Amino acid sequence: MSAPTPTLSVPLEEQDPEAPSPAVGPSKPRLLRVLGPGLITGASDDDPSGIATYGQAGAQLGYALCWTMLYSLPLMAAVQMVSARIGRTTGHGIAGVLRQHYPNALLQAVVLLLLVANILNLGADLGAMADALDLLLPGPRWLYVVLFAGICTFMQLVLRYARYVAVLKWLTLSLFAYLAVVIFARVSWWELALAMALPRIDLSGPGLTTLVALFGTTISPYLFFWQAAEEAEDLHAYPRRRDLLHAPEQGREALHRIEVDTIVGMTFSNFVALAIMVTTAAVLHPHGITDIQTSAQAAEALRPFAGPFSATVFALGIVGTGLLAVPVLAGSAAYAVGEAQHWPVGFGRRMLEARAFYGTVALATLVGMIISLGAVDPIRALYWSAVVNGVIAVPIMAVMMLAAARPDIMGAFAVRGPLRLLGWAATACMFLAVLAMVGMAVRPLT
Repeated sequence: MSAPTPTLSVPLEEQDPEAPSPAVGPSKPRLLRVLGPGLITGASDDDPSGIATYGQAGAQLGYALCWTMLYSLPLMAAVQMVSARIGRTTGHGIAGVLRQHYPNALLQAVVLLLLVANILNLGADLGAMADALDLLLPGPRWLYVVLFAGICTFMQLVLRYARYVAVLKWLTLSLFAYLAVVIFARVSWWELALAMALPRIDLSGPGLTTLVALFGTTISPYLFFWQAAEEAEDLHAYPRRRDLLHAPEQGREALHRIEVDTIVGMTFSNFVALAIMVTTAAVLHPHGITDIQTSAQAAEALRPFAGPFSATVFALGIVGTGLLAVPVLAGSAAYAVGEAQHWPVGFGRRMLEARAFYGTVALATLVGMIISLGAVDPIRALYWSAVVNGVIAVPIMAVMMLAAARPDIMGAFAVRGPLRLLGWAATACMFLAVLAMVGMAVRPLT
């Protein structure tokens, strides 16, 4: 009688969710294994900059703009699915695809826009994290900024790729803090339902700027680059996978995984964003507290009305989401710059093999730290980083949608049908919001 064949135990985070079972053939993977780039991307969208923007919208306008989180969800999910399909199909991130198929001037312009927005956003997030920790443990702000910058850089430069992704997945749990805070808010559910069912748009300059900021922090360019790059990176992390151009037979399982991962991640992201808006709308707006422009300020403002526990949980959530978002911001910038320059890129590579890539990660974090420690007003930096993201998202989304529909780039997996329609609808909505904001800004000058 022959001895049983030994089996190898593979850590959960290193198992390929697209790999078929050797015993029973293809099967539906467990949800925890399916969730990856989409979940991390969606969770990082609720960064301290986003929290400040959502908190300001709720405090200033009450429930009036809560509808944006509902109606933007299918648009946001569609854009992220398109970016993920680009990475999984071509084996390259967005910048890599642009380098191969578009003029260099366009590539450099897109990368420069992304780099400026990411570093500004990164610096604002580091400052917000330091302010939040100061609420919990009073101390020197500069020390907290340096500490968080060091922790985020360490995670990216030292941890193995599989372990790094696992840490990011665990950090997504910090977002549940905002779902818990809603429990302590006295929400007018009827007023909220009415605002969700009957969308209203404030056509004033500040109202349109807030709308662009909401769109900009919900549909941010760094999310496109990150999710596409992580799909390409996973091709190296899971040896069974190949890009779909060379292995079209993997398409059905791959696209199904991307769809589930992205929908869950974006739904989670928007649900948390809605919870933040509802909390500040219910707790702060009725008391006339309408000038909440930082996430830490929102946490402190909750204390007299929702209790110290709510303020503490809110502040802890800021720190947790910042630890998730800062590496994504620095990483997406490094992917874009590295692919544009045709460097070896990826957290799965050794540091000596991808020195320029890891150097860009460290440099982006360092510059963001300097901005946070400098003379830049952290209150304005948080809010305007969201506005900048909303403005630059429009040309980047347009280029991405054009590339995703080209058969010479995507082969048989070129984006068509409802997904393509939703992607262009998202681009059009962003463009119209930005156009209206600019129009209101220049009107007094004419």
